[in-house]
Amino acid sequence: MNRKYRVPQVMRFASIVLLKKKWKRSVWVKKYRQQYSHMTLIEELRDNYPDDFKNYLRMDNQLFNMLLNKIKHKISKQDTVMRESIDARARLAATLRYLATGRSFEDLKFSTGIYAPSLSKIIPETCRAIYECLKSDYLKMPSTKEEWIKIAKVFEKKWQFINCGGAMDGKHIRIVPLSDSGAMYYITKTFIASYCWLWLVPNYEFIYVDVGKNGRMSDGGVLEYTEFYRKLKLGDLNFPVNNETVNNLTSSFWVMKRSD
Repeated sequence: MNRKYRVPQVMRFASIVLLKKKWKRSVWVKKYRQQYSHMTLIEELRDNYPDDFKNYLRMDNQLFNMLLNKIKHKISKQDTVMRESIDARARLAATLRYLATGRSFEDLKFSTGIYAPSLSKIIPETCRAIYECLKSDYLKMPSTKEEWIKIAKVFEKKWQFINCGGAMDGKHIRIVPLSDSGAMYYITKTFIASYCWLWLVPNYEFIYVDVGKNGRMSDGGVLEYTEFYRKLKLGDLNFPVNNETVNNLTSSFWVMKRSD
C-alpha cells in the first residue's frame, strides 16, 4: 500500500481507540456542592424566616411537607456502596426552585449542589410524580350536573356572569423543537412554541389542561383535538338542562367564557 494513504488510516484507527477508552471520574461529587447546597439555607429559612421560606419555594413549610409526603415514595432512590442517593427533600426543593425561577440547569446546579445532568432527570421525574399524585384531587373535571351548577353559582356571585361553566384560554409556550418536527411548531421564523389549552373555574383553579399541540394551530383547532371536545360532541359532559339553569336558558347559553 502506498505510504501516502497508510498514514491517514493509522491515524483514524488510533483516534477510534482513543474514543473507545473509558473516561474515568476524578471525583463523584465536588465537595463544595455538599458544603454550600441551598438545603442549609432552606433549613435556616424554615426555622427562623418563614416568609422568606415561602418566597423561596413559593409555599410554606406545612404545604412543602404535605407535598413531600405524597410523592416521596415515587422519587426516593436507594443508596449504594459508592455514594448516597439524592434524598427526596432535595429533589423536591430543586424542582420547586426551578419552577419558581425558570433558571437553567447549569445555573441551578450551583445553588442546589446537584450536577446538571442529574437535574435534567430529577426535575421531570418529580414533576411527573406531583402530577400523578395530585391530579385526582386538584385537577378534576366536573362529571355531574350538580358540579357544573356549583361552578356557575360561584361565577354568578363573584363575576355576575350567569350560566358560566368555566373560562377557557390558550397559551403559547416557547420550546426547542424536535429535530424531525420540521415547521410544525413554528409560529414565526423566530418563535417556536407548543400550545397549552386551559380551563379555569372562578377561584383561578385549573380543572382541565391540555398540552403539546403544535403552535401553528388556532384556538378552535386545538379545542377540536381535546378530550373535552370529544365528550362535548358525545354529550358526556352532563351539562344542566333548561329548567336547571338561571332564567331557564337553553343549553346553548351555558357559556364557556374566553379568558382575556
